[in-house]
Amino acid sequence: MIDALERFAPLPLQESYDNAGLQVGLTEAEISGALLCLDVTEAVIDEAIRKGCNLVVAHHPLIFRKLAHVSDGNYVERAVMKAIKNDVVIVAAHTNMDNAEGGVNFKMAEKLGLEKLEPLQGPVVDGKWSGVVGTLPAPMAANVFLQMVKHEFGVASLRANDLLQRPVQRVALCGGAGSFMLGDALRAGADAFITGEMGYHEFFGYEQKIQICVIGHYESEQFTTEIFRDIIQRDCPGVKTFIAETNTNPIVYL
Repeated sequence: MIDALERFAPLPLQESYDNAGLQVGLTEAEISGALLCLDVTEAVIDEAIRKGCNLVVAHHPLIFRKLAHVSDGNYVERAVMKAIKNDVVIVAAHTNMDNAEGGVNFKMAEKLGLEKLEPLQGPVVDGKWSGVVGTLPAPMAANVFLQMVKHEFGVASLRANDLLQRPVQRVALCGGAGSFMLGDALRAGADAFITGEMGYHEFFGYEQKIQICVIGHYESEQFTTEIFRDIIQRDCPGVKTFIAETNTNPIVYL
């Protein structure tokens, strides 16, 4: 199963700072079931155990930085300990899934009904699709477009700059912390740019140039579990798969 995930999103596609791939456990373990999630927490491990799953497939790596020790000092260490004690294998597909053709950004585009997808940074180099740009079936007023985005991603609120005074049809996007691609979106002629995170000062200077739409990191990547499910059901049809019910988003909207 790990091979199936890595054929879809090869590890060489990950960024240099990343730690995708096997996180905890033995590769030769016989899989009883797979729980699919965005983040790994103790509650996620508990859910996997309840559902008889000895594999957790996550988007964000549980072990992102070197562990100096494994104790009960934080949630990462506790989750590692709980996984090992219960023979739960943890695998992550992070920036390799972000950059893969058909990966995170393609799933976002699918939810919005974008057509004629192109790589946001021009010709694909080394198979990396760091962001995508596509076209809505019909132009939309900016306020209608933003409401559509809220609905499709189920967000309680989003952050945007001043409403664009022209229709939105060409849309660029990059899931997660994708603000670094805003300039690419402009160069690609996009009317709007959607991402998960953007800093305060990054909003300045784009009035009536492009509609910025920031929906939250978790919200932008939440459907990655559907990609995992489809890969496993296609390539490993005998394996039970469950999309995690545990909500790991640490941010709440009041």
